[in-house]
Amino acid sequence: MRDLKIPDQRHPEKAHRPDNAQPKKPDWIRVKAPTSKGYMETKRIMRENRLVTVCEEAGCPNAGECWSQGHATMMIMGDICTRGCTFCNIATGRPDTLDAFEPGRVAHAVEKLGLNHVVITSVDRDDLDDGGAEHFAQTIRAVRHRSPDTTIEILTPDFLKAKPGALETVVEARPDVFNHNLETVPGLYPEVRPGARYFHSLRLLQKVKELDPAMFTKSGIMVGLGEEAPAVRQVMDDMRAADVDFLTIGQYLQPTPKHHAVARFVHPDEFAAYEKSAYGKGFLMVSATPLTRSSYHAGEDFARLRANRLAKLGRA
Repeated sequence: MRDLKIPDQRHPEKAHRPDNAQPKKPDWIRVKAPTSKGYMETKRIMRENRLVTVCEEAGCPNAGECWSQGHATMMIMGDICTRGCTFCNIATGRPDTLDAFEPGRVAHAVEKLGLNHVVITSVDRDDLDDGGAEHFAQTIRAVRHRSPDTTIEILTPDFLKAKPGALETVVEARPDVFNHNLETVPGLYPEVRPGARYFHSLRLLQKVKELDPAMFTKSGIMVGLGEEAPAVRQVMDDMRAADVDFLTIGQYLQPTPKHHAVARFVHPDEFAAYEKSAYGKGFLMVSATPLTRSSYHAGEDFARLRANRLAKLGRA
């Protein structure tokens, strides 16, 4: 492990940030509070297996709908991140030691929930020499062993500070979908994603395809952070140049006054225009709505993604 100077307290990077007003959400962005039996059962299984979910940690607005169907996005390697992105509600600080038994617990939960498709993500772990790549690989293999028919989608960090070979370790474990989010347009990286590099993330996605051309790749951005439409369309072009198959675009929602301000709420008609433009640029699959998130309807979207590829190859 590297000797990084990471503060021990949670959310230390937010203490010096000025408060940003949280505007009232428009009608199209509001969701109902979760109350279903399915939601409570999913929550019980997560607690019994001592698993963290990005749904809870990031305050996803779709948690009630997804959990009612047993679709929880599992977040491995703890709930403390080594980065301090201004859009993210996950705690920042010094992470705990990796739990060697976590991959098995994730696999048990996937089996217990009877998932046809699972999304597995993680915090950034810049404290680890491989950025957590081997832990991702072990989790993929554990799920394959317990639930061989379940398709696996991973949402990874950028492995920016990991030693060479980290990405290869994950790709060799053969997830069905490799997702890494660009999050925003490059001009906003210094204020939104200060610990990351736009072209490194883009190159990561491109390299996945070089290592395994058959693997589906996916990436997403948020809008409403202050970006302009031409910059969003340039990101689409950049993704297509990296042969990304699946694009997601969703509305940024400000978790607390200490987070990046919402510049505006993008109207659903604008999302529809982005979707049309993205399909025109050659993406196999696009999800662009105010409530779109990386793992929202991931199973159904994966089935469509696979069918779209077969149709494109003339094998539908």
